[in-house]
Amino acid sequence: MRRIRLLGDPVLRKKAKEVSQIDEYILSLIKDMFEAMYAEDGVGLAAPQVGVSLRIIVMDDGKPRAMINPQIIYRSEEKIIGEEGCLSIPEVFENVERSKEVIVKYKDENGTEHEEKFIDYSARIVQHEYDHLDGILFIDLIPAERRAAIRGKLLEIVKRSVHHR
Repeated sequence: MRRIRLLGDPVLRKKAKEVSQIDEYILSLIKDMFEAMYAEDGVGLAAPQVGVSLRIIVMDDGKPRAMINPQIIYRSEEKIIGEEGCLSIPEVFENVERSKEVIVKYKDENGTEHEEKFIDYSARIVQHEYDHLDGILFIDLIPAERRAAIRGKLLEIVKRSVHHR
């Protein structure tokens, strides 16, 4: 089973590369990502979170799906605030503002192109995971005073991350 990388691991801050070809390695990685996500009771996971800097997301909002090279092509003006957590930042939950609706263009494991609309909770998952592909973490999107308030917790995770690698 692939290990979830924790805050402090440099892979989480890198911009992930596009997948050029869907081969056995990619299919195996996707399988491993679902396994790691379910093992941790997650609803979404991005490849950088398992140490692979590629543009792949898996999610399960009631319908499991893998997205290869996803692109958010539409974000609604309407925003909603909701609590988020992250498998790479365990035990930290904060309110984050996100677009209520997004439309995502992506390829599935078979190379089939999709254009899918996500609303509310599903839109939140997609945006959270998509940010991972650009090295953005949900704690980057919370007010500075909230970040300051949880700084001790975050530093503990970074310390654990160093021992975890």
